[in-house]
Amino acid sequence: MKVRDIMTKDVSYVDVNSNIAKAADIMRTLDVGIVPVCDENKTPVGVITDRDIVLRSITDTVNANQNVESIMSRNVVSVTPDTDAHEAAELMARNQIRRLPVVENNKLVGMLSLGDLAVVNIHVNEAGEALSHISEPSKPGNKMY
Repeated sequence: MKVRDIMTKDVSYVDVNSNIAKAADIMRTLDVGIVPVCDENKTPVGVITDRDIVLRSITDTVNANQNVESIMSRNVVSVTPDTDAHEAAELMARNQIRRLPVVENNKLVGMLSLGDLAVVNIHVNEAGEALSHISEPSKPGNKMY
């Protein structure tokens, strides 16, 4: 099974000039914990998570009107729609992440979550394994996204 078969296709995103409050509003409205950050060509350049907002914004007294670029995670790990779902699950486990932007021709076309993998019976083991790796404590100095 390919990522394109199970990914969420209608994805909201912010651009690097959007403010943190806009990203938080999207998260609240869609009940999600991550919003991709794209450039003017819809190419992902980062992601902003609810955790980023709490740990990098509130604790650092960053203004909610500041651009998301100031607190976003820049190391975007992504897959293509043609990536095998098993490979995507392994990538999530290896990088300790729960969601992957899906990119085709340098454009955001979807998001794949651990939950997407879990609801497909063939991937229950992979999703469970990915979750167990994601849930492992990180080593001091390692950044988790």
